Amino acid sequence: MPYINNSSYETDFIFQNGHISTIYEGIIRKLNAPNYKRKRLLLPDGDFLLLDYIVKSSKKAIILCHGLEGDSRKNYNNACANFFIAKGYSVFAWNNRSCGGEMNLLPYLYHHGSITDLEFVIEHVIASGFEEVFPIGFSLGGDQILNYLGRNKISDKVKAAVAISAPIQLKSSAEKIQSGISKIYLSRFIRKIRAKIQYKSQQFPDIISQETSKQIKTFEDVILRFIVPVHGDYLDLEDYYLKASPKYSIDGIKTPVLVMNAWDDPILGKDDHPIALAERHKYLFLETPHHGGHCAFPLKISKHPYSVVRAFEFFEEIAK
Repeated sequence: MPYINNSSYETDFIFQNGHISTIYEGIIRKLNAPNYKRKRLLLPDGDFLLLDYIVKSSKKAIILCHGLEGDSRKNYNNACANFFIAKGYSVFAWNNRSCGGEMNLLPYLYHHGSITDLEFVIEHVIASGFEEVFPIGFSLGGDQILNYLGRNKISDKVKAAVAISAPIQLKSSAEKIQSGISKIYLSRFIRKIRAKIQYKSQQFPDIISQETSKQIKTFEDVILRFIVPVHGDYLDLEDYYLKASPKYSIDGIKTPVLVMNAWDDPILGKDDHPIALAERHKYLFLETPHHGGHCAFPLKISKHPYSVVRAFEFFEEIAK
């Protein structure tokens, strides 16, 4: 029922190419971050997270979850934060372990199925007194939100969520990003992840081989050579695809969530637009515009991306 097959998204002709819109919004257009304060959150396992925040409302807050090898101040986060601040919302933009400009302490990094840290951030925001909390995730951050909603008991203060350009079936998106022109995005991710794994091998030589980083060339290499042996959550690559893909968490979702995945997204694969699943799901609202690229969605007549405007409209409607 909640499949939205008539998206109102329209853009200029030049942005009707998924690669152009993705590169423009992600690299060419520069958006300043809000004047955040930063807090260091100490985790139960002895590690920490970096949380950027700005308080406007004492009642309503969005929690921003960045994508793979992003951080709290990526363009898509800045666009979202600035828009919601102008609408009177407080903003909490958290950084996954190793992101945000400071390396974390433990051997672990993060992945699509990492939900304990997100849960910790959400509980921190709720404990700060906010009555209405709205997570918004981009790409990997969207996956973390969907997995969190589908596998946890959710506070009634988490009113709704939005996942933008979220790989629903990780095997499908991995195949897409490792083929054709989309390899250019993979090379950027791999370069950053490889450097972090090399750093971790120097920190923890008994856990991570010095040769590991040299063997990281594909997304599967990251999973097989680092995530599986170091994080200990998965048996092998197929187990990762099974347990970390939101496709297998969605049935458990009982909080309204909007997923916006464009058909021309250069990183999403053929199984990342779960129409049949949305049609029978009470809480999953799926919108699949023809265009939009990856975490982009530039508009003709606005400096704000369509995805951000749409997220605001969705939250306002749900919270009535």
